[in-house]
Amino acid sequence: MPVRDFDDPYSFSARSYDWRLHCADEAIENFLKEEVIRASAKRAFVVCSKSISGKTRSVDRIKEALGNLFAGYYDGIEIDSTYRSVKAATDAARAAGADLLIAVGGGSVIVATRVVDVFLCEPGDPFEIMTQYPEGKPAYSPRLNAPKLPIINVVTTPTSAMNRGGSGLANPDLDQRMEYFDPKTRPTALIWDYEAIMSTPLELMRSTGTGVFSGAIMGAGSTGYNPLAEGDHEHILRLAKRSYLRMFDEPTAVQPRIDLFVAALLQNRASDDALRGVHVRGNEAFGGDYALATAMHVRYPHVWQGEAGSSLRPTITRRAPTPPIEAAKRVAQALDIWREGMGAEEAKMKIADEIERIYKHVGMPTRVHELNIPKEDIPILAKETVKVFNANAGVRNPEQQIKTAVELLEAAW
Repeated sequence: MPVRDFDDPYSFSARSYDWRLHCADEAIENFLKEEVIRASAKRAFVVCSKSISGKTRSVDRIKEALGNLFAGYYDGIEIDSTYRSVKAATDAARAAGADLLIAVGGGSVIVATRVVDVFLCEPGDPFEIMTQYPEGKPAYSPRLNAPKLPIINVVTTPTSAMNRGGSGLANPDLDQRMEYFDPKTRPTALIWDYEAIMSTPLELMRSTGTGVFSGAIMGAGSTGYNPLAEGDHEHILRLAKRSYLRMFDEPTAVQPRIDLFVAALLQNRASDDALRGVHVRGNEAFGGDYALATAMHVRYPHVWQGEAGSSLRPTITRRAPTPPIEAAKRVAQALDIWREGMGAEEAKMKIADEIERIYKHVGMPTRVHELNIPKEDIPILAKETVKVFNANAGVRNPEQQIKTAVELLEAAW
């Protein structure tokens, strides 16, 4: 493997994928069939949730737009993309003879549809081809070599899941999520349809948008981006700042929602632009705990990922080591709280206070007890952070991981 200098932000690799984006009023009617035809598909199958099929016109609009290319739909995807519902969706898609999948919804549905594609096309046992966590060794995701059906995502929330290749299913019978990674499950097209976007309740848009906003603000404190990723992060911050609070001030306006969609898409692109050459030193100035937030929202169906993250974020920021002054200044400036003469530690604490103020202003939880989960479950949640590939792919130290998670949960309670 070539040796790369990770201390040099100008030493980097990047990748891109073949996809198209259509953002418009009546994008379903004007662009969806075109994309199905472009993929040479004849049997397009829709995957969604009960709320999409029962509370919006999206499935009916898709059926009318596709005509004889519409092969049916499955609307039983559950929150957190449960194995049970994904298996049922796979059976339905196979029975319909699907040769293309259309995900309609937010993160749970989009993730579920990717795994439906894997289950339809891979010959292996679902429990053998998922990410494995061998004792005392790094976690690994088995290579999924089979060709996959094309996927089109009709996206309804600003989720980072919209064009990724990794997926995780909730399964209460296991001590880990069922995780799969296959870049061939990235979408061939994204549809951002005004009506579909505006049909998303503001509460759900707030939850997902909070993740985008938090990522933009924390990203402002990162250092050493390569030139490709640097441009993405600057615009992500610009979009998130102007749209997050505006979304609540103008709840019937589609523009701030689309700004957040673009910011989420660019966060994914920035990750691809930093492939293998990302200059990571200083990148976690204010820390994070993806594994713990994931454990909370997977274990408790009433806890969404945005709320899980916001309940931890102020505490994580306060407990973080004193950041470099340039990182602290950049985040404080992004939040409009920087004052000349501030030290890095003072700025860090002011940042935590301001994030907490903003979250409270829009009605997001800032302490774990607000999530209405039992405090006696803290050890269980901490244990469930050990097997989350995105946060813990190397050789794991379960005892230290659990100890750290317990301390954070108790501090954030």
